[in-house]
Amino acid sequence: MRVIGKPLPKIDAWAKVIGETKFGDDLFLPRMLYGRILRSTYPHARIIGIDTREAEQLPGVFAVITGKDLPIKFGILPSSQDEEALCVDKVRYVGDPVAAVAAVDEETADRALELIHVEYAPLTPVMSIKEALDESRDQIHAEGADHHNIHKMVSLEFGDIAAGFAEAEYIHESSYFYEGNTHLPMEQHVAVAQFGADEHLTLWSSTQTPHYVHRALAKTLGLNASQIRVIATPVGGGFGGKTDPFSHEIVAAKLAMLTGRPVKIALNREEVFYCHRGRHPVLMWVKSGVRRDGEITALHFRTFLDGGAYGSYGVATTYYTGALQTVTYKIPAYKFEGLRVFTNKPPCGPKRGHGTPQPRFAFEVHLDKIAHDLDLDPPEYRKKFVVDNFSKTVNHLTITTCGLGECIEKVVEASGFATKAESKSPLPTPPPRAGEGERVGAIRRGMGLACSSYLSGAGLPIYWNEMPHSGVIVKVDRSGSVAVFCGSTDIGQGSDSLLAYIVAEELGIDLKDVHVFTADTQLTPVDLGSYSSRVTVMTGNACVQAVRAVKEKILEAVAQKLMVPAESLVMQNREIVCEDDEARRIQWQDAVILAEAKFGTLSGTGSYKPPKRAGPFKGSGVGPSPSYSYSACVAEVSVDTETGNVTVDKIWIAHDVGRAINPLLVEGQTEGSVYMGLGEALMEEQVFRRGVHKIPSMLEYKSPTTLETPDIKTILVETLDPEGPYGAKEAGQGPLLPVPPAIANAIYDAIGVRIDEVPIHPEKILKALEEKAKGKEARVGPKEIPNVNFPAPIHVEPPENAPKLGRRKLPIASE
Repeated sequence: MRVIGKPLPKIDAWAKVIGETKFGDDLFLPRMLYGRILRSTYPHARIIGIDTREAEQLPGVFAVITGKDLPIKFGILPSSQDEEALCVDKVRYVGDPVAAVAAVDEETADRALELIHVEYAPLTPVMSIKEALDESRDQIHAEGADHHNIHKMVSLEFGDIAAGFAEAEYIHESSYFYEGNTHLPMEQHVAVAQFGADEHLTLWSSTQTPHYVHRALAKTLGLNASQIRVIATPVGGGFGGKTDPFSHEIVAAKLAMLTGRPVKIALNREEVFYCHRGRHPVLMWVKSGVRRDGEITALHFRTFLDGGAYGSYGVATTYYTGALQTVTYKIPAYKFEGLRVFTNKPPCGPKRGHGTPQPRFAFEVHLDKIAHDLDLDPPEYRKKFVVDNFSKTVNHLTITTCGLGECIEKVVEASGFATKAESKSPLPTPPPRAGEGERVGAIRRGMGLACSSYLSGAGLPIYWNEMPHSGVIVKVDRSGSVAVFCGSTDIGQGSDSLLAYIVAEELGIDLKDVHVFTADTQLTPVDLGSYSSRVTVMTGNACVQAVRAVKEKILEAVAQKLMVPAESLVMQNREIVCEDDEARRIQWQDAVILAEAKFGTLSGTGSYKPPKRAGPFKGSGVGPSPSYSYSACVAEVSVDTETGNVTVDKIWIAHDVGRAINPLLVEGQTEGSVYMGLGEALMEEQVFRRGVHKIPSMLEYKSPTTLETPDIKTILVETLDPEGPYGAKEAGQGPLLPVPPAIANAIYDAIGVRIDEVPIHPEKILKALEEKAKGKEARVGPKEIPNVNFPAPIHVEPPENAPKLGRRKLPIASE
């Protein structure tokens, strides 16, 4: 191949480098007004009244609106339509939108907000999972909760869980906690709305899902969907944080309709922290039964999610904390119980890996404990029970290709994991810094391994229907230029470039001949958006189909002209050449003219809908995917036993990507995932005091800098999956998942203590070391989990080729 598989630059690289790319906040329309949103200062309160008279009289103010102007509720999932663009009767977190203004400039808009007087009746805030489960607490939503402040409960059982535990020779159970964190994109959220004289609304927004924003606008504004156009501007970082429809998008549109002038609302950094939709805090309990060789006979998993104030993607997230546990290792019997609660915090949603880094952390640390208890080699233990290619899991998920075994081999070999014992010797103690005095602690090294898997796109859309998930139109001009129209959004991962690569490869033309137009609901066919790592597989397949429809016409016209079989023609280097007689050739532009003369305007359409693979039970729509990617990670750390400080020295990461459409971009995506996983493992967290976000700024919210980012060795494993274009699978999210557990396992290898929660702060290291010195359990993590009566599980028989229990009769043993 000339283009596919080559490390080429993105097609928009230079425009971004020189500052030519126009992001949402770079848009300035004639007569544009500036919108600002007044936000709640209470985590939980009833709205008694709002007085906007002073704000309305301020010179330069064109409109002031409150919840009564936008009363229709919305939400990304049909089952969780619980949000209001501006709160009507109640606020549910500090930062909840209450009122909005449009003014001649941002300064005037800010002064107007100060003149809006809101009378609140405070309610007791619910700030934790434990408090949410206390039925004496105030109810956050009067409707939409399964039970009081429980948003969603799930209880599923696959196979014979009782028999599985009876077969076990060793039973282990542990509890874990994964703190919530946020996306921290460089670009803040921004929307610009314009309502034209033709009564058509145009919204430019930094969004990952223009199609879903389009639907939300139609619902909340009372307009026909045909009157609305959504254009996704280039996105300066999303990571899942821009997949919901947001209140500022709806508010900007409403203000534009009322004033007849364009309105821009750009959130400041503090506002982004409040409406982030970031990683759920999740409390987990894991119980597994295994044989002496480590073979899993049964797995019981419980998750408790702190969902914040609104539903967002929370129903799906609850299922995701359990659905993908089975697609890495063979599990013959599996029970999953999960619940999500409402709290008076900013609502949580999808962040890179959506609902799966938390259980992956728990499960991979859990497996590491089992390996140490049974004196098994962690890599060999995992590799022995990796799922088979082209198999079914116990919960009815379809595995196509699985390169996890090779991923483990590659990182073990590259890291020297087999000789890790040598790395555990104390390092030379650094000399003391000025005024520090003599140091008595020792720095010790350790290495840890963890694995993971992830989706290549969700098997079902947000709202269920039989329509395609992705569509692409390819149009060839008689000049030789090719236009590609697609609704997907490039959020920095290079999806626009993907489309150009496919077209250039198929037609044998230069990348400069291809022009990509994306994410405009009026011009491009529907694509469900950039989330769930779906774009490469789903949009890529649609693009291949579309361009091959055009290719077929061009080859037929050329074959007729050259009087050769179409099968003998090759498109390369902007020419079409006969393989059997290279003297018979024609230039690209001349070939296009021939084809247009024969067929008329040259265009092709393609669409993609994933195969139907849901299981025979409620909730089975979460988890199926055309294919799954796989990753293995080894982390090497240094731990200072005096200060508790952890330094990650090096990361080795191997990722089964199916085929790397562009290895340079895949490596970049993998390294970005490692960087984000590093932050979540050691420092990133959303924490609150008395209902208020403690650290809503980039100064106080700690994320890794280049100084904390280790050397990263990326290894790409190609398995050529039959479901993806040219064999490709996902690359944007999966490599994050094994990083936090690999670091936690490396810390144990270094100093012999378990930190069963993230982030792993130095004080947690010191506390565990102190407990170890006292002869107590050398561990920091949750001591107990809530006592919840989950409903009787839905019992589902496994598919025929799911992993089965062996026939050996073994005694029950619990150690």
